[in-house]
Amino acid sequence: MSKTFKTGWYVLYVKSCQEKKVHDLLQEDQLESFLPVVKTIRKWSDRKKIVFKPLFTSYVFVKINSPMDFHKALSVNGACAYIRFGSEYAIVKDQEILNIKLFLGSNELSDIETSNRSFKIGEIKKINYGSLSGLECEILKVNNTNKLIVRIDSLQQSIIATVPSCHIVDIHEVA
Repeated sequence: MSKTFKTGWYVLYVKSCQEKKVHDLLQEDQLESFLPVVKTIRKWSDRKKIVFKPLFTSYVFVKINSPMDFHKALSVNGACAYIRFGSEYAIVKDQEILNIKLFLGSNELSDIETSNRSFKIGEIKKINYGSLSGLECEILKVNNTNKLIVRIDSLQQSIIATVPSCHIVDIHEVA
């Protein structure tokens, strides 16, 4: 840990599928933690079920107020390490945590997801879902909402559509 201790919301990296468990253990240890979850519908062949899954997989936010809290949170079963950028620990501002809470609390939003994939304008990709599945497209615009504006040139006609980024794959990937 660096010589100058900073208080704030640290990002704790946890073992796969252990986010809820770590969040509960942190709260048992009287540490303030935040696990943003989104409601999704899981579909099986015979039924559908509403499940809550973490918005950021393998991440739990923990409020650290002292060096003792820092080490206490890291010693929780399932916790691996704090996220760092170079030699600095990732610290999330209080306002950003509040914004995430407000964002997730809104009833107007649906299909919330995160992605670290970056798309560049002009790239040629393939759509792998829905009625346009299998068609190649050119990325025209990347919106802030994880949506892409694409152009499809099949049949010598240009179709411009907004497609969720999760339905776009590299041409070489098998759908």
